[in-house]
Amino acid sequence: MTSLPASVPYPLAAEICRWTLATYGELRGLRAELRDALAGSAETGDVTDRMTVVANELATNALRHGLPPTVVRLLRQGDRLIIDVADHDRDAEPRVAEDRPLGAGGLGLQLTRSFAADVGWYATDATKHVWASFAS
Repeated sequence: MTSLPASVPYPLAAEICRWTLATYGELRGLRAELRDALAGSAETGDVTDRMTVVANELATNALRHGLPPTVVRLLRQGDRLIIDVADHDRDAEPRVAEDRPLGAGGLGLQLTRSFAADVGWYATDATKHVWASFAS
């Protein structure tokens, strides 16, 4: 397994939307509301689809491996859109399972790295964040 790069992205990014999740059942609402928010930003279908998959995968990982609540934010800085997903397990560094066979699970970070322009993570005093950026 390999680690994601540790870095705080886009410090001047403005928050567009925020979702707080406690259960897997709330992922459907996240996907629908994210699509609506991106439609209002005039993003192309491809960017919307990739961002929706990434937000869903990162939120699922946070719900499964992190500590609640999970907070998903959609941010914008210049020509970049950023998905930032936080949970409260600061000590669990996100790792990419590169050698895991298909169908064995654990592909969320691999999908994120292939769909996003850039991916990383950072910790604050209270939370761990995994983020992915996309050209808008």
